Amino acid sequence: MSRTWLITGVSSGFGNEMTKQLLEKGDTVIGTVRSTGKVQELIELYPDTFDCQILDVTDIEHIHSFIPEMFEKHGRIDVVVNNAGYGLFGAAEELDYENIQKILDTNLTGSIMIIHDSLPFMRKQGGGRIIQLSSYGGQVAFAANSMYHATKFGIEGFCESVARITSVSPS
Repeated sequence: MSRTWLITGVSSGFGNEMTKQLLEKGDTVIGTVRSTGKVQELIELYPDTFDCQILDVTDIEHIHSFIPEMFEKHGRIDVVVNNAGYGLFGAAEELDYENIQKILDTNLTGSIMIIHDSLPFMRKQGGGRIIQLSSYGGQVAFAANSMYHATKFGIEGFCESVARITSVSPS
């Protein structure tokens, strides 16, 4: 049975590899990128099953319109994967506000809003899965990684809490 996946940040890393494997097995992937350059080959190889979409997860207003559009366009989304994110490293006092806000918006707020806006559609369709990629940095802290850890601990806590009260999959 083929599934439809929404995966953020598919231009590199885990998101890109996951997308390739899912497309090879015949699933449909709505893959988000900030620029299509790194996924051009996937666009050409899988024109019917790779729906490449421009989305910056720091743009909350766009997320609010994007999620309903994708559920409407595809009829249903079986799995939402929050993968977009990055690291910001350095002594806490050396990080400027702009960089602090950007990592919070990318790694924490963007992921929260993707989940927030997807849940009502998953409930309405009778199920689905949410996969939040995080890291060891959401469990253990190291020196000079304060903002990265803040975002990863934050998204871990958010997802753990949502999972305790939310069941969007009947399995």
